[in-house]
Amino acid sequence: MWWTLNPAVFYDLALYIGIVGVGALFYGINQIFARRNKGEDVELSKKTANNFLLNNAIILALLALVIVIMIIQPRFMQLNVLLDILTMSSTRMIVALGISFTLLIAGTDLSAGRMVGLAAVVSTSMLQNPDYSNRFFPDLPLMPIILPIFIAIIATSVFGLLNGFLVARFEMHPFIATLAVQVMVYGVASLYFDLPPNRSQPIGGIRPDFVVLGQKKVLIIGNFPGISVLVPIAILFIILIWFILNKTVFGKNVYAIGGNRDAAIVSGVNVFGTIMGIFVLASIMYGVAGVLEAARTAGATNNYGNGYELDAIAACVVGGVSLNGGVGKVSGIVSGVLIFTVIQYGLQFIAISPMWQQVIKGLIIAIAVAIDLMKYRKK
Repeated sequence: MWWTLNPAVFYDLALYIGIVGVGALFYGINQIFARRNKGEDVELSKKTANNFLLNNAIILALLALVIVIMIIQPRFMQLNVLLDILTMSSTRMIVALGISFTLLIAGTDLSAGRMVGLAAVVSTSMLQNPDYSNRFFPDLPLMPIILPIFIAIIATSVFGLLNGFLVARFEMHPFIATLAVQVMVYGVASLYFDLPPNRSQPIGGIRPDFVVLGQKKVLIIGNFPGISVLVPIAILFIILIWFILNKTVFGKNVYAIGGNRDAAIVSGVNVFGTIMGIFVLASIMYGVAGVLEAARTAGATNNYGNGYELDAIAACVVGGVSLNGGVGKVSGIVSGVLIFTVIQYGLQFIAISPMWQQVIKGLIIAIAVAIDLMKYRKK
């Protein structure tokens, strides 16, 4: 029974390959029914096989890399490792879901990681233990947890609003607009972090009622060690974003702008409002991720979240979100984040040098983008 799983047990490689095989089988069945529902013929040919390999090349390559990691280090197949990967993925999942909106309109958001850091610093600065010797605000009275969290998310939302305004009002390329805002956010976070008496010291002594948001375990049954509370929180955000993208007018407008902006304007889509909404919603997601990351680590510095945006963009592209805009599913983003986290965790697990890890991550991003461009060039 699943609840008797012992985290110290080593699992067979064959079992994992079997799990992947079952997953592939369900994926294939789902694709067949999806095509039939659309009235399309289900055809098994060399062409469809080539299309499948092209569409899923990066995911298949990364799965092969995961298997290589498992062969090199069998301890990678422990249940504890899987639970750690899910925990690590949770906040990154929220960031990736936020940034996916900007990718769906053929844009990007380079300020995501720095907003994570800003939210972490702002929230923790007001949530320290009253008896902690190095309090950020020595005379600040004890306040409800929700208030600093709300202030932190508002702070990131202001910069999201600025991102949206620069892109929507001046038609500035999102790369340039969000790069400028990224620098601003880091500067503001660093100035705040350097306020006396803190003077750029790591923020610690965090209240336990805040830390529980990131460190509490749920579903602790028998030998099963439980999963981090961050995992169900991330699942809630996955459901929320799926609903927004698939069941709301706003979500359909996002796809419409990404697919063909001029056609969207002719169709009466409020492009300005939608782009503003996209960047504000994304910034709220970054703020939430920053607060949860601070709770998970029970501390913060102004360097939190550094590089998260690149990982999130890479995970989205790996998961099938096109940099050309208008194409991408929540299920793809979820699989992209999980696979990317497994690779990162796996490379650390087999003691690959951090410098080589950067090289491998860069290669994955470059190959994923190249394949994405090839797919849409063919069409």
